[in-house]
Amino acid sequence: MEESSDLYIVYETNGPTPWADHQHQCLEDLDNVECLRRKIKYYFMNPCEKYHARGRKPWKLVVQIIKIVIITIQLVSFGLSNQMVVTFKEENLMTFKHLFLKDYVVGGMDTYAVYRQADVYDHIDYIIEQYGHLHNITVGNHEYEKNGAFYTPLSVCQEFYRNGTIYPGNETFQIDAQLETECLEVYPMYYPSLQEAHFELHFKRMLSVKITFVLKAINLQTVRHRELPDCYDFTVIITFNNQAHSGMIKVDLENDVDINECRDWTVTGASARHIYLTVLFDCLIIITCITSFTLCTRSVINGIKLQFEYTQYCKNRCGKEVPWSDKLEFVNGWYILIIASDIMTIIGSILKIEIQSKVLTSYDVCSIFLGIGTMFVWIGVIRYLGYFRKYNILILTLRAAFPNVIRFICCAGIIYLSYCFCGWIVLGPYHEKFRTLNTVSECLFSLINGDDMFSTFKNMQQKSSLVWIFSRVYLYTFVSLFIYMILSLFITIITDTYDTIKQQQSATPTSELQKFLSLCKDLPNSGVYRLNENSCFLNCCIKRCRKHETLTSEA
Repeated sequence: MEESSDLYIVYETNGPTPWADHQHQCLEDLDNVECLRRKIKYYFMNPCEKYHARGRKPWKLVVQIIKIVIITIQLVSFGLSNQMVVTFKEENLMTFKHLFLKDYVVGGMDTYAVYRQADVYDHIDYIIEQYGHLHNITVGNHEYEKNGAFYTPLSVCQEFYRNGTIYPGNETFQIDAQLETECLEVYPMYYPSLQEAHFELHFKRMLSVKITFVLKAINLQTVRHRELPDCYDFTVIITFNNQAHSGMIKVDLENDVDINECRDWTVTGASARHIYLTVLFDCLIIITCITSFTLCTRSVINGIKLQFEYTQYCKNRCGKEVPWSDKLEFVNGWYILIIASDIMTIIGSILKIEIQSKVLTSYDVCSIFLGIGTMFVWIGVIRYLGYFRKYNILILTLRAAFPNVIRFICCAGIIYLSYCFCGWIVLGPYHEKFRTLNTVSECLFSLINGDDMFSTFKNMQQKSSLVWIFSRVYLYTFVSLFIYMILSLFITIITDTYDTIKQQQSATPTSELQKFLSLCKDLPNSGVYRLNENSCFLNCCIKRCRKHETLTSEA
């Protein structure tokens, strides 16, 4: 017995037994699985839980709070400036209508037309005369455009068929479809009438008469807001439209606006300090967005790395593929939304700085970037509300219902388009809301929401009894189908998804990823999540080593 005991001792000291090797390997595998489980669980923690788990400060949350405040201030500031620009454009357009359109009444542009040849000559002569007396009649700071030392002229151009003989009484005509253009240039200091300039209008063949001239102005109202004024070029186009040859020549006035940097300017009694502070504030926003972009990009990369580790674990240890639903859990859509917001805001801020410096004048492009960026920033706040259980159910419902909603919209959209095309081709000539596909779509969408329903029925012209009866059947079936059936089914999809999510919150985990994480019972403040510089989870490894020593001593 003693010899055998000695042999056992020698065998113990010379090397580990196969059972010990197997046990040690199992413990290492278990350690790796536990480390992976804790890493994934830590990744899905909210900022407060991460702070308790590792003491890491919620820098992304702090940056987002700061960013949402400063970006909103930037948007409001630029919005007020952009509003002055748009208001200046609209007021000048109204000014030009009153100056150059004879007997113009506000709101009467839809019915503004001329019906006699003498009236056409009279209106064109009136425009030329008003253009020549611009300095004496305008109350604004409008000026003619100069090309070098000379003023650019006003041009009167008529477009007409090359040849044409029309005899409606005999129901005969002969038209050469080739078009010709004849123009007359009128300088500000010399403004004759058309008859004095021997410019004849060919009414039988005439398609249109276009009067074009350029006026300049300066938007001085920005000085009160301590911004440098912009110089504007207004290209005014007045069109006499006779394409239908119906005896009614419609008159329309448009203006194309170009915003330029003023060549030479001097502002006294005001400091440029405000402009410099605004540029510095925009630079601060750019730096904040770059910081947010870096932090969120790092989180997205970490999530992709964890997805790869989890996929390898399931493939090597469990012998199965990870479904796409579990893979997408590691790709945080909120981070992608914030990254898109940062990119939009950075581009918009750079454009805003260029506009403040009068290098660019792209107000509309800048407002689009800043508007989308601010919208994404505010939507990103929902991410942090999702950490609360009662708020999170809304986010989960939207995410779960999204695939079904898309499929439902595709089916309903086909029916909607069919009604759009049918209404446009049948009701278009008789109803102003069905004249174009765009207005048809807007009208039908309003009907779905119960808006403007009575006027849509009432404004249908009764010139054709057959079309009038068709319009009643068309509108009644559309309203009944979309409001009582399709809209109700759409609400049912959302409601069913909400009930399903509400039941799942109190039920057991359903996905493989949720089951994998449910085995980790460690709380965030347990201390096992704290990392060492060179190891995965230091406390995890120490605990496993202690268990290994205990089992070895027992053996």
